[in-house]
Amino acid sequence: MNDNRLGTAVSPYLRQHAGNPVDWREWGADAFAEARERDVPVLVSIGYATCHWCHVMARESFSDPEIGAMLRQDFVAVKVDREERPDVDSSAMAAASAFTEQLGWPLTVFMTPDAQVFYAGTYYPPQPVGEHPSFQQVTAAVLDAWRDRRHEVDANAAAVARAIRQGAEADAAAAQAARHGGGGAGLPSADAIHGVVADLERAEDATYGGFGGAPKFPNAPLLEFLGDAAADGDAAAGALLSRALDAIAGSELTDPDGGVFRYATRRDWSVPHYERMLYDNAGLLAVADADRARGIADFLRDTLRRPDGAFVAAQDSESTIDGRRVEGEWYRLPRDERARLDPPPLDDQVLTGWNGLAIRGLVLAGIRAGDDEMITLACAAADAVIDGHLRDGHVVVRSSTPRGVSSAPATVEDLGLFAEGLLELALATGELRYATIARTLVDDGLSGALEVDPVLAAAGTATGEQPQTALRSGTVALAGAAATLSALTGDDELRHAAERLVAERARTGVERPLGHADALGLALALQRPSREVVLVADQRSDPTVAGMLDAVRTARRPGTLIAVLTRAQAAEWAAAGFSLFDGRDGLDGVTYVCHDRVCALPVRNTDDLLGQLAVRHG
Repeated sequence: MNDNRLGTAVSPYLRQHAGNPVDWREWGADAFAEARERDVPVLVSIGYATCHWCHVMARESFSDPEIGAMLRQDFVAVKVDREERPDVDSSAMAAASAFTEQLGWPLTVFMTPDAQVFYAGTYYPPQPVGEHPSFQQVTAAVLDAWRDRRHEVDANAAAVARAIRQGAEADAAAAQAARHGGGGAGLPSADAIHGVVADLERAEDATYGGFGGAPKFPNAPLLEFLGDAAADGDAAAGALLSRALDAIAGSELTDPDGGVFRYATRRDWSVPHYERMLYDNAGLLAVADADRARGIADFLRDTLRRPDGAFVAAQDSESTIDGRRVEGEWYRLPRDERARLDPPPLDDQVLTGWNGLAIRGLVLAGIRAGDDEMITLACAAADAVIDGHLRDGHVVVRSSTPRGVSSAPATVEDLGLFAEGLLELALATGELRYATIARTLVDDGLSGALEVDPVLAAAGTATGEQPQTALRSGTVALAGAAATLSALTGDDELRHAAERLVAERARTGVERPLGHADALGLALALQRPSREVVLVADQRSDPTVAGMLDAVRTARRPGTLIAVLTRAQAAEWAAAGFSLFDGRDGLDGVTYVCHDRVCALPVRNTDDLLGQLAVRHG
């Protein structure tokens, strides 16, 4: 018997489970209403389309007819794609931390009909392994507690929900204060932020590079902080970054086609976990040198890019070879032998926020390397997402696939990461429309008017965005976009909002940088006087302009905004309220260097420009 409802789902992960003998539902009020009517617990299984252990648990347990019959009889079973529904995943993760320290995916959560978690774990094997129970043992114990010790179940669920609610209320109050002023301590000092580098030197794996043991992750936000600290004059940070990037590039973690795998299962960066995520590769683009960035960009272009220019979420760890699903075997083949086999499938979701991260990475790498194709790729991705996911400058779609548009609500990740990517693209190309859309997205993000899932809201377990180590957080990106808009418009309140949004995250990052580094670079930038570098040139092929353009490309450091545009574009930006460009349309082939919007005389040659760029204020 197979009557689950996932065959028409937008999510590729949910559709992977359409053939299970489990009567799966999608997340929503109907599933919990049925559980209340039947007085049974809800099993919520959370994963994503390229997750190897999700595949394993599906084959071992969710494809078993006996388990399917048990779940149909005694539970309401709900499948959730964490990429489509990060709000549900975040709430479930927060609750699961009360039951296990080993968090990850698949995430297996048992809820009451009121959507409150009373037990949780991750992957459960088909047979007990050591102290780890089997999936059937876990479900039997859950049912025993549900039927015979219901008061304990309800008490546990209420306690977990209360803890989540208290944390969420504190976070919401802090966010409200951050958006509208007041409350909380300020940013850590620049000295405290630079002091983190010494902590990271002590935490470095001196033998193999990078940080931590096995499993070992690339941790792009941490590497980007090291790049920011290095640009702010910290040679030790630059050396740490270089060693980590060398280790990643020279290891099995980097495929010969340039793409980087999610993590290595061993300390020496060997035996990768072979799935390849857009966010890891996009984050590394922001810090990689020209050759390595070109390889990652090639992977994005050749593997993850759709015909319309948008990027899909990931490539699977598994492929089908000789009729069997195997992990990693396709990747272990020489590149010329891969062509005879079908490649690992793609998670074909286009996610607004993740595309924003890719746009930003491509622009930063393209500017640094002088590689115009990367900028072209970023433009195509931006246009595709704007056309498919936005209406009148507002994000109305978080996730889409060729099968349709998901009903999942947009998150701060979508607003912040896409706004930040669009602003970098606007400043690199001079295209005003990207900046005006970004301004709308930042206004939406700062207003706090994001939709909250009604099931989580009713349960009191909506948590908002949770810290992540793998990708830049939406909150940090929103703050970064606000700070950039402040420099462009002269609106100091936007800069203050940025400071308030990242202050607590940055203080946490100073104390625990290995897991919370994404706010540190922006916090450092906000401690510095702003510097605006504006190159106005209609003829960029002119040798003098080209020399100044090369100099401008090297000027990036924390607190610096770089804009390159024509005189007509400068006039257009000024008319749209971006006051940094007021009066910048009168001269061609000049560069303006400003500190806190107070500008030196315009310069027309590289030597004078380099002299002005050498001046450091603050």
